Amino acid sequence: MKKMVLLFFLFPSCLFAQQNIYVSLFAGLSNYQGDLRDKQFSFDQTQPAFGLNFTYGLGTHLALRTGINFSKIEGDDKKNVESLRYRNLNFQTNILEGNLLLEYDFSDIDTKGFTPYLFAGIGLFHFNPYSYDTLGNKIYLQPLSTEGEGLPQYPERKIYPLTQWSIPFGGGIRFAISENWSLGYEFGFRKLFSDYLDDVSSTYVDPQALAQAHGAIAVQMSYRGGELPHGSSTYPAVGSMRGKAENKDWYYFHGIILTIHLSSGNGSTVMHEKSGKRGSLSCPRVW
Repeated sequence: MKKMVLLFFLFPSCLFAQQNIYVSLFAGLSNYQGDLRDKQFSFDQTQPAFGLNFTYGLGTHLALRTGINFSKIEGDDKKNVESLRYRNLNFQTNILEGNLLLEYDFSDIDTKGFTPYLFAGIGLFHFNPYSYDTLGNKIYLQPLSTEGEGLPQYPERKIYPLTQWSIPFGGGIRFAISENWSLGYEFGFRKLFSDYLDDVSSTYVDPQALAQAHGAIAVQMSYRGGELPHGSSTYPAVGSMRGKAENKDWYYFHGIILTIHLSSGNGSTVMHEKSGKRGSLSCPRVW
């Protein structure tokens, strides 16, 4: 009976020790590609990004990984090329993302001491673009329908959801710094299915219809050229280009990732004498 009780308490921890379970902390920078950026990729206007990942090893080269990331991104016409500054649009948004990824290591880090790797999967992220008016008030942009989303005059323009799917993919390189710890650098892209991450996508709409639906503030936030010292206060012609709807938005992270092998944190991992590979100790025998 005593042996059965001992086995009951030892089995969960023993099972955990046999798993290839890892926890990673990510710290780096975030940025985006869209209608308020004149460059595809840039280190300008970067913001901090943080993440927490859990990884389950499926073998020497494959792993299943899930995690959450938090960051902030922004874009501002004042920092664009001259041809885009006349709009004087800008936005900021926080990004909260969850993902499920499949990771492939090109080598065995336990024997080589390092490995390049790639990952891809599916993600779900939440955003809510905002800006500030001339008085410094924080204004969320989606409820204003700045491009006529949800207005009866523009039935083809639907209100964009603030939680959407994405396709995360990227890669990095990881170095072993001890038996159970590794340090790496990672670059990850997020392909989106929306062009409204920055609340800018297609063309200007009728300012009168916009004002009637959401007030003068909606017109003010949809075109801000009049706020510039030498800008034009004349609202652009209805149907003229405000953004490029054919180019969907992206955001991306890059930074340092620190990983710990949890299943060996209690000394349950040993180095095999013949192969040199790390493996788990057997569970203790109770009879």
